[in-house]
Amino acid sequence: MTEQDRQGEEIVRRYAMYAAGAGLIPIPLVDFAAISGIEVKMLHELGEVYGVPFEKDRVRPIVSSLLGGYMSTRVGYGFGGGLIRAIPVVGQVLGAVAVPGFAAGFTWAIGRVFIQHFASGGTFLDFDPAKVRAYFKSQKTGAAA
Repeated sequence: MTEQDRQGEEIVRRYAMYAAGAGLIPIPLVDFAAISGIEVKMLHELGEVYGVPFEKDRVRPIVSSLLGGYMSTRVGYGFGGGLIRAIPVVGQVLGAVAVPGFAAGFTWAIGRVFIQHFASGGTFLDFDPAKVRAYFKSQKTGAAA
């Protein structure tokens, strides 16, 4: 592991924790906006470590694309999650843990995808979400395990 990779891993760990904290915001759209902003800032720092120029206009659609691919499956589970939250006390606790856990895992997975991409010489300009979706899903699964 190179020094850049070590620095990248530290950035990803830190921002995954920030995202978990943002997941505690009890207002759904506000927490989503905060988590997205955290992920964009993380990618900015990763770009600095790997010497990749940051382009905010390119990064937001990338994060949205990765999030959109995952959210389509998460919506399917949303109905069941809503039922669980209806259970007094236990459901509320599970709901309070679910969003921060999702936010941390998702942010970690995005960070891992970009560490791999940047380490192989990639930039924000040549990043293709469709080509890395399988890797992204494997990282998301690894983060949840």
